[in-house]
Amino acid sequence: MQIGIRAHDVEYTPLHELIPRIHEQGFTCMHIALSKSIKEFKVDISAMTPGLAMYIKNLCTENHVDIAVLGNYLNLAHPDSEKLKEITEKYVAHLRFASILGCSVVGTETGAVNAEYKYEAANHDREALDLFVKNLTPVVRAAEKFGQIVAIEPVWKHIVYGPEQARYVLDEIGSSNLQIIFDPVNMLYPGNIDKQDEIIEKTFELLAKDIAVIHMKDFEVDGDELKSIPAGMGGLNYELLLSKIKEHKPFIQCTLENTKPENAVKTREFVQDLYEKV
Repeated sequence: MQIGIRAHDVEYTPLHELIPRIHEQGFTCMHIALSKSIKEFKVDISAMTPGLAMYIKNLCTENHVDIAVLGNYLNLAHPDSEKLKEITEKYVAHLRFASILGCSVVGTETGAVNAEYKYEAANHDREALDLFVKNLTPVVRAAEKFGQIVAIEPVWKHIVYGPEQARYVLDEIGSSNLQIIFDPVNMLYPGNIDKQDEIIEKTFELLAKDIAVIHMKDFEVDGDELKSIPAGMGGLNYELLLSKIKEHKPFIQCTLENTKPENAVKTREFVQDLYEKV
């Protein structure tokens, strides 16, 4: 297992300082969303040149930090056709950029049927799932051309909300360039946290060969919502998750989420220590 961090969870500094800092904290990889991690200039499609990609790639090489995921978490079920066209264009741009960057995975969540990208019951309808498949397919075809992987991240509030729906999408599109980012907390809500072990087991049963990256955070219940917190500080069964990783995915890249600068190293140490024990 290789442990990384979201770049935008690290205390903000310009790129030439950010990536060395990630290395200094003992992380071997990172999940980077360009617009969240880079503040010194605006990152839009016009800025995503081969030169910028090579600049970041060389910084990563010098500091022994791999890019596990290039994030582009835009709504592929957006109801506005013109907006959806723009979103698809951005995915293709990220895939092109990733092919130069030396990052194999462009990551995304799985959309909502509304422009606000929020939960509504219709997100879990079969019509929404088929719409997502339809809109994701051209992005996957672009990934095939660039030799990249698109990895979708199931989230309970979104269209692909569990391992069964993820399996359906993978089978419908039928491409080895489409894989999964597994974040077990994202599949949970207050009504199913008592089934978390079953969800983890089912995910590895149905999707083990397709999991490309794992996100690691934890949860606590806050009223009717789950609040995301650093790994090891909440209710997730990390012994089960890490034992599954050790069995099926020994060198997979696992990126921490929802850490803060003051607890990131401690969180990494918790995960590493428990992994050695399970």
